[in-house]
Amino acid sequence: MADIVDIAVSAGAFNTLVTAVQAAGLVETLKSPGPFTVFAPNDEAFAKLPPGTITTLVQNIPQLTRILTYHVVPGKLMKEDLAKLGSVTSVEGSDIKIDCSDGFEVKNATVVAADIEADNGVIHVIDNVILMG
Repeated sequence: MADIVDIAVSAGAFNTLVTAVQAAGLVETLKSPGPFTVFAPNDEAFAKLPPGTITTLVQNIPQLTRILTYHVVPGKLMKEDLAKLGSVTSVEGSDIKIDCSDGFEVKNATVVAADIEADNGVIHVIDNVILMG
């Protein structure tokens, strides 16, 4: 098996996320033993952001880091685990609402692929970038 970063790179659907993780200097963290649960926005999710948002974020590393770490939760939490919790606290420090009553939603995003296991955690693919607040 591969780690979270290697899976994201090889999938080909997370180019923007991988670029953002590299820009924020989080590659080594997400390659570490973890474990981590990552709510990974696919390229289509990033494309929904207003034009210029990604460029602005890459130029503001502290803000980019906050947004990216808001998509990461300590521990390996599968969909079944998340369904029991109702909310989780991100690495960034804010809570993320989880709703599995009708599908699988994470704050304002729908999980389009759940429980992708990695050596150092699990990836849940989401269709929107989740923002704090």
